[in-house]
Amino acid sequence: MHRMQAEDRLEQLLKSFTNHDRSALARLITRVENRSPDASAIIERIYPMAGHAHVVGITGAPGAGKSTLVNRLIAEYRAAGKTIAILAIDPSSPFSGGAVLGDRVRMTDHYKDSQVYIRSLASRGSHGGLSRAAREIVKLLDAFGHDVIIIETVGVGQTELSIMDLADTTVVVTVPEGGDSVQVMKAGLNEIADIFVVNKADREGADRVKAELQLNVHLRSGNGWRPPVLMTQAASGEGIAPLLAAIERHRSYLAEHVDEAHEAERRRREFIEIFSAELEDRARRSLNGLGRARMLTGISAGTSNPYREARRMIEDMEALRALLADGREN
Repeated sequence: MHRMQAEDRLEQLLKSFTNHDRSALARLITRVENRSPDASAIIERIYPMAGHAHVVGITGAPGAGKSTLVNRLIAEYRAAGKTIAILAIDPSSPFSGGAVLGDRVRMTDHYKDSQVYIRSLASRGSHGGLSRAAREIVKLLDAFGHDVIIIETVGVGQTELSIMDLADTTVVVTVPEGGDSVQVMKAGLNEIADIFVVNKADREGADRVKAELQLNVHLRSGNGWRPPVLMTQAASGEGIAPLLAAIERHRSYLAEHVDEAHEAERRRREFIEIFSAELEDRARRSLNGLGRARMLTGISAGTSNPYREARRMIEDMEALRALLADGREN
């Protein structure tokens, strides 16, 4: 009975979602972010509806002016009649685990616009989990019908690099201070950038950073897309129109140069990630049940060898079958 009621509630929520109910979208995102037992079922249902939005990643060192840049891009897209979703990847609060920077603090010019949806996602210190949550939230935002989805990350670590893998077009934002072009190369952003932006271009050293990045692009091997290096002053709006034009050029380039081998590999990699995560979710839910409390107690106490216990369970087909069955959505 309880399972049927839960399924009925999910059906109603998904129906509201397909009718473009923003509150339904918010509730589904919350379920996915919190790894609700029905999170995988939600993404499975909406998956065929996704694949139409252009996903733009904005990354770079803290203080580069990314949020201001995103704010300007939102205005340009809205002027063109586009519906926009923003996924802001924020640092976690050490107390609550929630996002320190709230949705409406970052982009106050647009939060009242019904055609702009802004959501913050806390990192919670979990790299793999964050990447997975971001991937699934992007799917929801896409399936909801947004024309453009902008992912903004707070820094330039490995977590941000993996999240940028979700983007169709990745914009790497730099600033003139502190040898920023060198830091970009050290952080690995050079390999993922489709467009370089030197923001705060009115400051000393901007031309030098631009020249260094242009040289770096020139030295790239291959004959594919060559990332342009653009100068902006996000605070005043200068250079935003050329940036938008470059994003659109890259989108057109992708449409005209479909790399079938790359897409096939991306789909295979996505499947392996989904499959592994689903096994992990089911195992965690099942192992937390009373049926395996004794085994977990021994592992927690340090009296059982976790490698031996894991191998025993994997090699015991009946135990493994029961484990996975117990971990299904309830």
